[in-house]
Amino acid sequence: MQRYSTEADPDKTAKAYGYELHCSPKDAKNIAYALRGMKVESAKKYLEEVMALKRAVPAVYHKQKISHQKATGPAKFPQKTARYLIKIIKNAENNAEYKGFDVENMRIKHMSAYRGRTIKGFTPRAQGRATDKNKMTTNIELIIEEVE
Repeated sequence: MQRYSTEADPDKTAKAYGYELHCSPKDAKNIAYALRGMKVESAKKYLEEVMALKRAVPAVYHKQKISHQKATGPAKFPQKTARYLIKIIKNAENNAEYKGFDVENMRIKHMSAYRGRTIKGFTPRAQGRATDKNKMTTNIELIIEEVE
């Protein structure tokens, strides 16, 4: 069973968890930083703009070799991660609706992304050798709360 890294009052909050998603942990960490504190509807709109390549996600972490975008600084368009995050946000909305909360007045209280397990793989090379070809996974936890 997954554990959340923070405690939340179950009478005011709804949770969702993305477990071992096949996306970049670095991109997920930057998007989580950008979305923290946003209202749920504006966060979904933001992610849809990222998927349409209209809005870049500013790189706060791991920004060494990232190109600059207009009026943003170092930024990227992590479409795959945005697609997974929209699903997690919709899941949290459904959980909030099930609990009887007003979905329009929900904001993102806590969102964190960290590395999941590594899926081992290899590529055959010449002379009977092999090179690692591992795939990283990402765990994303989301807690939304109702705003008065």
